[in-house]
Amino acid sequence: MSSLRMPAVGVALPMLDEIDRHGVPDIAAAARHAEQLGFDSVRVADLVLGDGSPALDTTVTAAVAAAATSTVRVLFGVRVALSQPAVQLASQIATLQHLSANRVVLGLGAGGMPRAPYWKALGESGEHRGGRLESVLRVLPGLVAGESTPCADVPDSPRVRLAPGAEVPPILVGGGSAAAVRRAATLADGWLPSTLTAEELTDGVRSLRRQAAGAGRPAPSVVVAGGCVPGDDAAARGTREAFVRRLAEGYGRPPEVAARIPLSGTARQIAEGLADYARAGADEISVAVVTDGDWFAAVEAVAEARSLLAGALLPT
Repeated sequence: MSSLRMPAVGVALPMLDEIDRHGVPDIAAAARHAEQLGFDSVRVADLVLGDGSPALDTTVTAAVAAAATSTVRVLFGVRVALSQPAVQLASQIATLQHLSANRVVLGLGAGGMPRAPYWKALGESGEHRGGRLESVLRVLPGLVAGESTPCADVPDSPRVRLAPGAEVPPILVGGGSAAAVRRAATLADGWLPSTLTAEELTDGVRSLRRQAAGAGRPAPSVVVAGGCVPGDDAAARGTREAFVRRLAEGYGRPPEVAARIPLSGTARQIAEGLADYARAGADEISVAVVTDGDWFAAVEAVAEARSLLAGALLPT
């Protein structure tokens, strides 16, 4: 029996809840730290709620991360596709591709939290977002590539040609729903779910591959995102318990299921958790470090786990 292929491992940059505890972080330094530790990607989130919850703009953060690094991929996980016209999003992504030497990986989603003040301020409702996301998925590659493309999300749209065209980045569909799996299988290059157990990921990957094969398309890549609480002392255990409660309350997950989602503990325990996701079909695991302490030190603990991952994947 052979060992599994080593998955890529990335980390999320500290741009959401971390701001409450430590103030606005040095994103450039965080991205450089992740690159120096050998991570494959840095992930930027897009969760502007407009209710006072801290969040940095995802595209600006991605640009800073790209400028501060030279090899690590910049993963949008995920960019809300409907908060601006597709043509403007395409222009931003094409520019980032040129300025980053084609290091963008573009996760796209329809956006959550439909009652958030931010959505209302944009004049958006929660209606028909799925269909509009599919329209963006259809036109965005052509727009980024500089091809003459109609913008289907605008009534009576003219054909638009952006220049200079760029290499189209891998496009992933975010979300764990059946609809997200279908869109990833039929309209994108990959699937980017989050807050799933390894068992749930196994089921989703099976469905993803079946639907892609039925559509005559190659199997999409799978990047799974999730939280990680490094450490096994009392403080780390308390942080983990609080995080599990947030998962249960915020995502409506039963407490016993939520408790199986975050990676936690020693570096070896985290490596075993990463291996479980690899066995479930993940090509990449993107870790969001959850800590009340030093983010930089916590990321070093995850890097140690990454170094142990190859051994954890060996058959026993």
